[in-house]
Amino acid sequence: MAICACAGPARNAAANTEVFIPAVSEAALSWHTPVYANALYGLRPLQDGPRTRSATLAIARAVLHTNTHIAPVDALLLAGWAVRAARAQGLPPEFLAATLLQESAFDPRAISSAGAIGIAQFMPETAADAGIDPRDPFAAIAGAAALLGSYERFYDSTYANPFAAALAAYNAGPGAVSAYHGVPPFAETREYINDVVDRWAKITGYETPIRNV
Repeated sequence: MAICACAGPARNAAANTEVFIPAVSEAALSWHTPVYANALYGLRPLQDGPRTRSATLAIARAVLHTNTHIAPVDALLLAGWAVRAARAQGLPPEFLAATLLQESAFDPRAISSAGAIGIAQFMPETAADAGIDPRDPFAAIAGAAALLGSYERFYDSTYANPFAAALAAYNAGPGAVSAYHGVPPFAETREYINDVVDRWAKITGYETPIRNV
């Protein structure tokens, strides 16, 4: 009888572990809304589907494909904020989103080994100079848009590809861009630019091309 009594609960515990541990793990890794919330299952199709005319939906889709630990509703919320922040600075929303994907995969809690913080991976001193809290994703997105926008406008009349120069400044600093009169010959920076451009192309690939009639 003692053996049977022990065996029964052991089987139940194993079953419960198999069912609930993944959900607990995902909840711990998700940023804001638990990814397993029943009310959010209707948002799962955001990850796939036909091309869309909405930059917000295209960006949310890219976020969900890149960051499996973010809830769909949070991906949509952050994507919408990125679109508004980019347009306020005259930037293509897909460009800003691709940069944030490269920096943190849209994870507001990301911290790099070098000490960069948050969704836009601001160093503490850079965030302090900009007057933003790098842990606040909405402030950080707006701050990244403002910084990239200022770089892009500054380099627009100087370099053939001001977006590449802006990314180089974001990654290596504007001093490096000035010293090398453009994208510096740093392997890390050039790989960073290529990765962002690739992500930018993937986001636009989710969108319906606008045809001139």
